Amino acid sequence: MKLFEYQAKELFEEAGIPVPKGKLAKDAAELDGVLEEVGLPCAVKAQVLRGGRGKAGLIQLASTAEEARAKAERIFDSIGDGRSVLVEQALDIERELYLSITPEPVSGSALVLASAEGGVEIEEVARTMPEKIVRERVDLSEGLLPYEARNVMFELGLEGDEARRGSAMLMNLYDLFQRYDAELVEVNPLVATESGALVAADGKVTIDDGSLGRQSRFPLSRDYFESDVEYEAAAEGIPYIEFDGDIGLMCAGSGLTNVIYDLVNYGGGSVASYVEFGGPNYRKGAKAMELTMLSKPRVLLVVTFGTIARADVIAEDLAEAIGRLQPDFPIVTAIRGTGEEKVRQLLRDSGLEFFDDTEDAVERAIELAGDAKR
Repeated sequence: MKLFEYQAKELFEEAGIPVPKGKLAKDAAELDGVLEEVGLPCAVKAQVLRGGRGKAGLIQLASTAEEARAKAERIFDSIGDGRSVLVEQALDIERELYLSITPEPVSGSALVLASAEGGVEIEEVARTMPEKIVRERVDLSEGLLPYEARNVMFELGLEGDEARRGSAMLMNLYDLFQRYDAELVEVNPLVATESGALVAADGKVTIDDGSLGRQSRFPLSRDYFESDVEYEAAAEGIPYIEFDGDIGLMCAGSGLTNVIYDLVNYGGGSVASYVEFGGPNYRKGAKAMELTMLSKPRVLLVVTFGTIARADVIAEDLAEAIGRLQPDFPIVTAIRGTGEEKVRQLLRDSGLEFFDDTEDAVERAIELAGDAKR
C-alpha cells in the first residue's frame, strides 16, 4: 500500500528525518489558516498517489497568499473532491540528491540506492547514466551498519558535518524501512539547502500488503484507490488491475496470470482487467467474477492450474456466479487441476466453452473479442 506524501513525512519526522514545515488543507476554505501557520513562500502539493506530480502541474510554488490561493484552487479542481493539498515552506535549494531503500529479492538483501543527481529526472539518470547510482546491499540479519551508511555518503561526495547528517538520516530511514515492513522508502529530492541542512523535500513509503494485518496504523480506505472496484478488490484481498482492453482475465496464481496476460498480448488481443484469485483466494471465484464484470469485458477468460487450489471448487463458484449474475459476454475456460472430471460436467451444464490446452483457450478468447468488436 502506497502512503500519501503527508503520511510518509509524518513517519520521517517521527524517525528524526528533517522535513519542511507543512500542514494539510482538505479544501480551499482551510487554506488561509494553513498559509498563516506555514508561512510564505510555500509549495502547494496535491496529495495523490501518482508519480510525475511536478510535471503534471500538481506541485506549485507561490510567493504570496493570493498566488497560493489561486494555484491551490486550480489543483483542487484538477484532483477532484475528497483530495487534499499539502502546503509546505519553500526551501532554499542548493542541490538535490536521491536516497531510497527497497528489498532486493535476488540477493535477499535490502538495497540502498542513492544519487548525487536527484529530483524529477532520477529515472532518466538511472536509464542513461547508471554509473551515477550508488548501490549498497544490506544484510537483513545485521541491518544497516554505520560504516555502510558512511560509504554511501562518501560515494555521494558529502563531507564533514553534511556527511554525518546524511549518514544519520540513512540510518533512520533504514529503521523506518524495517519497522513498517516497507517495500520502498524514498526521499526524492533530498535537498541540501544553502544553509547546510539536509531536508526530505518529498517522500514515498510503500508498505507490503501482506503486512497490513500488523500495520494497523494505516487501515485500507477508499482514499488509497483510483476506483471503487480497486478498493473492493483490496478489501477482499484479491489482486486486481484494470486496463483498457477487451478480455477480462481470471487466473489462479500470479505467475500464471502474468503468463496469460503475455499470451493475450502476443496473440494480438488486449486485456480489460486482471484478477488473480489463487492461493488462499481460490474459493472466491464468484467474487472474482463480480469484480471482473465491473470492467465490462467483451470476453472473460478463466485459466487455472493447480492441486491445492482445487479446480472443482473453482468451477463450482464460477457456475454459481454465472447463474446469479447472468453475464452478457462469452466465457472461455481452461480450468485444470484436482477434480477435473467434475469440472468438465459443471462447465457443460453451465454452457461454457472449455479447453484442455491453455494456448487454445487464449486463441479462442482473442477470436471472440474480435468478433464482438465488429
